[in-house]
Amino acid sequence: MLNKKENLLKLNWIKTNGMMPVIIQDFLSNSVLMHGYMNQEALLKTQKEGFVTFYSRTKKRLWMKGEKSGNFLKVVDITTDCDYDTLLILVEPLGKTCHLEKKSCFFLKKKNNLGFLHILEETIEEKKKYGIETNSYTSNLYRSGTKRIAQKVGEEAVETILAAMQKDPDELINESSDLIYHLIVLLHDQNLNFNLVVENLKARRSKKL
Repeated sequence: MLNKKENLLKLNWIKTNGMMPVIIQDFLSNSVLMHGYMNQEALLKTQKEGFVTFYSRTKKRLWMKGEKSGNFLKVVDITTDCDYDTLLILVEPLGKTCHLEKKSCFFLKKKNNLGFLHILEETIEEKKKYGIETNSYTSNLYRSGTKRIAQKVGEEAVETILAAMQKDPDELINESSDLIYHLIVLLHDQNLNFNLVVENLKARRSKKL
């Protein structure tokens, strides 16, 4: 996160007329969620409290995102561009960011493929928490218990290996998809998520690769 004293001195408030453009990005999916503005007071409040606070140019006051809706933006990291005249804030969105009940205020048709894993995880977690009465495959898996979920991961791993041995690229893609899906289900069954696996891989890369 930005150092309150050192980096505030670097930020070019004169160039931006005291109003710094701010881009808000989901730290897991990498989706750009919204754009706003901060003055120095809003930035200090954001750093101090850990939730994004903007300056409203229409209301002429500070406003914390979610103060009415409850859809807060929890700060993960704050950085600036090379010219020190724009801020990028990585957040954990607590609810839907857009006032139109969308996750993002931007509507892109093409999205980052890796970001889809985060969307898939959200769907799986919702099935785990709220899908008890539904008859979806995921809900039925969670009802079957950890032993069956783990067994499915093993089965899909074997089928992935067989597809590779048969040199069938289409089947390998299909079986790999099944394997990753069931692995995510298992991780969430254990109250974990795929991001923790990615973080572990990053740590290993710096040490071993």
